Amino acid sequence: MIRRLVVLTSLVAVVATACGGTDDGAADSITVYSGRSEELVAPLIELFEEASGIEVEVRYAESAELAATILEEGTNTPADVFFAQDPASLGAVALGGHFRALDNALLDKVDPGFSDDAGRWVGVSGRARVVVYDSGKVDSATLPATEDGFTEAAWAGRLAVAPTNGSFLAFVAAKILIDGEAATLRWLEGIKANDAPTYPKNSVIVAAVNDGEVDAGLVNHYYLFRLQDEVGTTVAANHFMTGGGAGSLVMPAGAGILAGSENAAAATEFIEFLLGAEAQAFFADETFEYPLANGMDPNEALPPLGDLNPPQLRLSDLAGALDRATDLVATAGLL
Repeated sequence: MIRRLVVLTSLVAVVATACGGTDDGAADSITVYSGRSEELVAPLIELFEEASGIEVEVRYAESAELAATILEEGTNTPADVFFAQDPASLGAVALGGHFRALDNALLDKVDPGFSDDAGRWVGVSGRARVVVYDSGKVDSATLPATEDGFTEAAWAGRLAVAPTNGSFLAFVAAKILIDGEAATLRWLEGIKANDAPTYPKNSVIVAAVNDGEVDAGLVNHYYLFRLQDEVGTTVAANHFMTGGGAGSLVMPAGAGILAGSENAAAATEFIEFLLGAEAQAFFADETFEYPLANGMDPNEALPPLGDLNPPQLRLSDLAGALDRATDLVATAGLL
């Protein structure tokens, strides 16, 4: 990590100097509400400060918590930028009318499928849903192309899920939008009937699969790479479901500028930085996420983003389906 930051720092040019604090000029500071962890993004924010001369005050918390805070604070929020882990949290703020429209120059840097269709937030990195599996026990040829195959009796007791985890609930919300509530409830009930082992979060599932506790699990792709970065070679492997359903979901982390920001120019510069080559390479090589800026390649260990066949849906709509997703998971008996 330290070597990587030294290289990145040497590549970043100073792009602005501080000279004021309004929309008409550069600001000397901005406030970022970050749903991405301090451990993950603090190095990037430090690089931005060095490159721009703009000081960044950061409030770290869960994305959903920060979205709720912004909705409560309304026009009085001190935040200039909301940098969120997931599109549902961004969508909640967008639906509340608290983002300003982003410049087309920013939006054009990313495939529109990974940003708000009204231009209120833009994706900066992506996480794909996958099945992590024990390659010593499971023949990859037997893994289903979509999540629906895991309700079959052959998978009884073998597929782990994390029903309270935000990414699992976002996946369920996506399934509601794609397949409808009735089909989603049937799927959840099928997973429950198959006695799916439950875990609190993705990283625990990946470790359990690698330790031989369970054959497979529904997770986000990058947790396996983080485990490999810690322990080296693993028996656990990723299977990308490319059937175009909710199991093929690619969820972007993204950012938007708050409507009441008095530092919109500096806030725009911050998002430009997140979509620049240095930050995108950081996401690819240090966090093992998919870089979303056009022309940026993922880590060589990952399949190209274009091969994943993610479902076609309005990502901001996930916010409106999350409560119903939680209800259905509870109804199915998984909570």
